[in-house]
Parts: sequence; C-alpha cells; structure tokens
Amino acid sequence: MSSMPPSDQNNNKKFKPEQFRDIFRNMNDFMHEKPVKGFLQSIDEFFNSSFPSGAFPIGVRETEDEYIITAELPGIKKEQICLNILPNQLSISVENNEIESKEDLNNHFFQKRVSQQKQSRTISLPVLINEKLVKAFYRDGLLTIRIPLVRGKMINIED
Repeated sequence: MSSMPPSDQNNNKKFKPEQFRDIFRNMNDFMHEKPVKGFLQSIDEFFNSSFPSGAFPIGVRETEDEYIITAELPGIKKEQICLNILPNQLSISVENNEIESKEDLNNHFFQKRVSQQKQSRTISLPVLINEKLVKAFYRDGLLTIRIPLVRGKMINIED
C-alpha cells in the first residue's frame, strides 16, 4: 500500500490546461511565421488545386442498353485525351505538355521550361467490352463514352 493518501495521488496525475497554454501559443506563433507559413501555404495550394494536379471526376451510369461514362475535363483539348480498352476495362488518360521559352539576345539570356502532366482513370465493368461498338464524344469539357451492352444469343432448352 502507498504511504500517500489517495487524494494526493490523483492530484499529481491531473494536468491543468494552463500548463500547456504557453507551449500551444509558441507553436501557433511558429507555424504562422515565415518561412514555415509559406511552406505550409504551398502544401495547401498543392493539395487544394484542381485538375490537372488532382484526379478528374468520372461518372458511370448503366441503362437498359448501355453504360454511359462521363469525365469532366475542363480546359483540355480533344487531342490530349487517350482512350484504351481492355477486355472489361476502360482507361481514360489525359496528357498535358507545356513548353515555355524566354529569350533575351541583349543580355544573352535563354530560358526554357518544360512541364508534363499525365492523369489516368480506369473503370472496370462487369461485362466484356466490344471496342468496335464503343462511341466517344467530347464537347465543352465533358467527355461522354457510350458502351453498348452486348447480349449473348438466347438458347432454348429442350425437354
């Protein structure tokens, strides 16, 4: 048994919020000063930025006769989109290549910047895809792909 009364043992284990107030205040001040503030803001901007840094939205809808797949691709040209069909999968890839050049002959200055971004989404379907029947349309930043449901031949069972 302990020689301390039970009330003293409980008082030693309790923490008071005032004890940590200065620590939290110092951490908060540190996070809001440069260069940490600038670094944290750049991380936020990276994760909050829209396409092409993030994945583009896809919608899949099934009707009686077909699957309709839509992809929102604002600002993308038709030439940047590639569709690839596997037996029961459809891949949508978007590639964005930018080349920026600056030249100043007076100061003997030349700068070239090349950036390449590629995004891809793959949709699995529960049926085999006949690539000859697939139709794709792209208008106003919306890619629409129509995949008809291929039905097998019905066989009658005889008695």
